[in-house]
Amino acid sequence: MVSVPAARRRSRDAGSAAVPAPAVDGGAPATRAGRLLVPGLVGTAGLAAIALVAAVSPEQPGHYPLCPTYALTGLYCPGCGGLRAVHALAHGDVALALHRNPLVVLALPVAVWAYLAWVRRRALGRPLSRLPAPTLIWGFVALGVLFGVLRNLPALGWLAP
Repeated sequence: MVSVPAARRRSRDAGSAAVPAPAVDGGAPATRAGRLLVPGLVGTAGLAAIALVAAVSPEQPGHYPLCPTYALTGLYCPGCGGLRAVHALAHGDVALALHRNPLVVLALPVAVWAYLAWVRRRALGRPLSRLPAPTLIWGFVALGVLFGVLRNLPALGWLAP
């Protein structure tokens, strides 16, 4: 009697010509181009979104929907002014971008760094690293909530978009 692992090995070896290259990284294709497909699509979508915001000004009403938090409560959320900040950055006006939403301006380099780290790991065929520590995630959440509260205080009106 043939053991099950040996039988699987023989059947796998016999049909190896039709079997695609082994997957790495939890199902990602083994070729570099295959591994970079999803990061490339995400990067392309991000650049297209930035190009749209650069071309169609959020300063003019009617082009983008109103923030639901602001529409329902009259309070600024941590993301309010984010589109206007990205529009200002796309046109090279860092001071205006910081006035519109400093949190978005400071978060963009972190997001770009995380994206480039993801692309690098995928290009090298390395498995994705584990998620950030829960304390780091909760720290970012707390920072967003704190920013949302502070920008609605009358004394800190300069944080409002």
